Amino acid sequence: MKPAESRYFLAIIPPDPIQLEVQKIKEQFCKEYNSKGALRSPAHITLHMPFQWKEKKEDKLISLLAQTTKEEKFNLRFDGFGAFPPRTIFIKNKMSQDLMDFQERLARYAKRNMNLFNATHNRGYHPHMTVAFRDLKQDKFFEAWAEFDHKPFDHEFDVNSFWLLKHDGKRWNAYQEFQFSE
Repeated sequence: MKPAESRYFLAIIPPDPIQLEVQKIKEQFCKEYNSKGALRSPAHITLHMPFQWKEKKEDKLISLLAQTTKEEKFNLRFDGFGAFPPRTIFIKNKMSQDLMDFQERLARYAKRNMNLFNATHNRGYHPHMTVAFRDLKQDKFFEAWAEFDHKPFDHEFDVNSFWLLKHDGKRWNAYQEFQFSE
């Protein structure tokens, strides 16, 4: 990364008490399965993968993203746990066409107006909230998955904003919220 650039990504951050409950699950993964990577960010559903942006043009980034808020709120519901074996365990959300459509509009806008490409999502967008990933060893994955495979997580909330997250060199922080305006 160039010295004058910072790393950012776009996400939906659930409100408390969902945020607090997910934090406890991440802490459990750290303590019981030695997986702490997911603790480096708040609970979130990624809308646009991490990208670099010149810090001196951060005001322009925020201004451009503020133009994407003419959206209506929509409901998002979580339904248990899922996995991408052998490293990732996440909280599933029920299929939401509203979420899929919003993410597609936002990604298209970012590509067209900000020259940002969402390369990882080229294989399709699969929204979820990660609770353990990369540093979850394969044997610990299978041990954890046996516990979480059928564990309930049934919460919902209305999505009425999205966030710009910024990396501080150690972790991702919620940096700027963009409230929907319709």
